[in-house]
Amino acid sequence: MPDPPPETVQSKPMASPDSDSKVTKEQAAALFRSVDDIVAFVSNDTHLKATRPIKRKLLTRAEVAHELARKMNDDEGTKRLERSALVLKKFGLLDADFELRPFLLSLLSEQVAAFYDPKTRTVNMIDWVKPDDQKPVLAHELTHALQDDLVHLDKWGSPGPEGISHTVREDNQHVALDEASTAREAVTEGQGMVTFIDYELKDSGKTLATAPDVGNRMRDLSMDTTGSPVLARAPLLLQQSLLFPYSAGLAFEQAVLVNSGVDAAFTQALLHPPSSSHEILHPQDYLSHKPVPVLTVPDIHGLLDKDWEPYDVGVMGELDVRILTELFGGRELAIPVSEEWAGGLYYAAQRRSATAVDKTHKGSIGVMYYSQWNNHDSARSFMNVYAGALPRKYDSIKPVEFQDGDEDHLLFTTEEGDVWITLDDTGVFVSEGFDRATARKLEAMFRDAQGHGPLQSAFTTSQGRELTLGMTQLLAGVGMPRAAVRAAAGLSSSHPLF
Repeated sequence: MPDPPPETVQSKPMASPDSDSKVTKEQAAALFRSVDDIVAFVSNDTHLKATRPIKRKLLTRAEVAHELARKMNDDEGTKRLERSALVLKKFGLLDADFELRPFLLSLLSEQVAAFYDPKTRTVNMIDWVKPDDQKPVLAHELTHALQDDLVHLDKWGSPGPEGISHTVREDNQHVALDEASTAREAVTEGQGMVTFIDYELKDSGKTLATAPDVGNRMRDLSMDTTGSPVLARAPLLLQQSLLFPYSAGLAFEQAVLVNSGVDAAFTQALLHPPSSSHEILHPQDYLSHKPVPVLTVPDIHGLLDKDWEPYDVGVMGELDVRILTELFGGRELAIPVSEEWAGGLYYAAQRRSATAVDKTHKGSIGVMYYSQWNNHDSARSFMNVYAGALPRKYDSIKPVEFQDGDEDHLLFTTEEGDVWITLDDTGVFVSEGFDRATARKLEAMFRDAQGHGPLQSAFTTSQGRELTLGMTQLLAGVGMPRAAVRAAAGLSSSHPLF
């Protein structure tokens, strides 16, 4: 591939570098030239072909900050994320008073390394990191450029229609066509992690396919936040959302690579991607084409729409369950419980009577959540974890004794309305914010729909609306996080193959 034409190279940052710049004009020119060699390496490593020129930019800290702010203001996923923040707070995944936007800017500013922008076909490098330290990251980011040649990442990563559903048909379209963006983000970042490792291993003659223990160790190291001050104090949701596409995506890609080879791990995973976080966490199910169950949303609009405005609907996937269970029950419980997940969905609505100010608080939101589990014990474990976390979510909560109440039927009053939690065989139903009579009607409708509704499976051409999706997609869209870079650096200093 020839050097980029002059107009693709942004000379301003090099001509007037900021005070902490470590990249000279000569180093920047050499770094720009290295892009072609790295593209050739990535193409050989992945069998993906480069068919279009790639622009190159060198950014200062101020320009990176501006780019992140622009992304927050313009990205449709971010707008959905900000709308979903109330739902995340209602579920307790974020504290009620947590200021999401400024924290995200701080977190992303700390974590950003190089990043690829599919809208402009540009790989963005940074002027305060030594060129040799940027090259492995460029291998990761230039993998995205080759992916872009095959599937056009902008549309591929966020397929499907936008908007809020207002009918039962639209509700089930959102749910049946769900989780794809989370899964696809893990594929693209996981592939980038493979090329990152292979680039680091290139002088040894090894690859991830021939030295899989490297990937296993790197995944463990990438979850260590001690070297990242902002990430270390981030809510668990942000930590997991930032790192999931890289750590779980690497595990998924490594499993496909070892089992089925390079073309299956790269080209075929892009052309026929997984459809859910469950398949990312369990690549054997993807490889065996095992269907991912999707539950049915009943027609609840006749019951709710007079007093409640539709707000959000989607899958509560295995990733969501794992984060929520770890947050409320601890890491040791999170994995065994979440692995028994057998489907889940949520529906959120907002009180029509709420004032403009009230609508900025989670008390205006009512949510219902129905989940199914592989066995009764796992369903009960999840129910107990969820119920045990309620005092952390509400300032005033009191259990209510009622006729036929037992450990499988729990009712509470809170400052935001009633909370109703029930267990029936392997299904757990949760209602928060709706009055108890409405909650019982909703429960009956949700349970009945699973017995009589149409059998559904997750599709691969879906709109992503998994609960944590907006966070995952936004955080993963700004380049390989430094937590993963540091993990590789720590690994390279101790692993004999490097």
